[in-house]
Amino acid sequence: MQITFLGTSSGVPTRSRNVSSVALKLPQRSELWLFDCGEGTQHQFLRSELKTSQLTRIFITHMHGDHIFGLMGLLASCGLAGNVQSIDIYGPPGLNEYLQAALRYSHTHFSYPVKVHTITSGLIYEDQEFYIYCGVLYHRITAFGYRVIEKDRPGRFDVAKAQRWHIPPGKIYSQLKHGETVTLEDGRVINGTDLCGDAEIGRKIAYCTDTVYCDRAVQLAEDADVLIHEATFAHQDAEMAFRRLHSTSTMAAQTALAANAHRLIITHFSPRYNPGNPIEFKDLLKEARAIFPKTDMAYDFMSYEVPRRRDSIIV
Repeated sequence: MQITFLGTSSGVPTRSRNVSSVALKLPQRSELWLFDCGEGTQHQFLRSELKTSQLTRIFITHMHGDHIFGLMGLLASCGLAGNVQSIDIYGPPGLNEYLQAALRYSHTHFSYPVKVHTITSGLIYEDQEFYIYCGVLYHRITAFGYRVIEKDRPGRFDVAKAQRWHIPPGKIYSQLKHGETVTLEDGRVINGTDLCGDAEIGRKIAYCTDTVYCDRAVQLAEDADVLIHEATFAHQDAEMAFRRLHSTSTMAAQTALAANAHRLIITHFSPRYNPGNPIEFKDLLKEARAIFPKTDMAYDFMSYEVPRRRDSIIV
């Protein structure tokens, strides 16, 4: 699971930062999931090593322009390239109407299936490897945060041990790998858990923007391996943050701390903190780390490989 930041500015792009978009690459299944799609996201794809041909799902937090203005351009380009099989889009009420109006007035036709899912709080997607949940945050309009959970994996199957026990290979190995109990032809009963190592805890990623500090963000980020959280304002500008229902660097850190997250990556920065101003981006990072030391500051094209947990599941 590799996270790549395609845009880390709030409101408007700057020379060094595009507006919001975060890609989650799943190499084991050659898929790419996208969270938000600000203006120019397709250009950021071209400047990265990511492939739009692997794009299968897009998750939109809310309907503000700096999170959706790149959506139509990206979808249209994917269609012209002819290398996308289908895309599922998840987002708040109004997203489908927005896309349908854009299609109608631009006389655009997608050459591949695009399905829009209007979401409500709770489980919105599940497959053999993942759960995805969403929850309503606290912003000026309806805004959702997302929680991606990788399902726990069974422990590594000890083939050498199975061979020493004279267990014939084939379908039986598959059953034992999944922890099942099987009866061999000679009457022996073998419990698969005796041949597998400790199960591996699935990784968790939370994505929370735009929002002021709220309990729902803490819930989405609980025990997350990585919390990606907006930090639009510096602590000094907390009054402005409350007024606009955005987070400060310290609010993002407090969310990570309350959620017992393992790492915090802050993003969605106001251009007012560009280098040369009285308060700069580095100051926001310093503020966050004072509360939650394991904080990193995102920049465009930054990639982060989500590590697997080394501790095993306690039964």
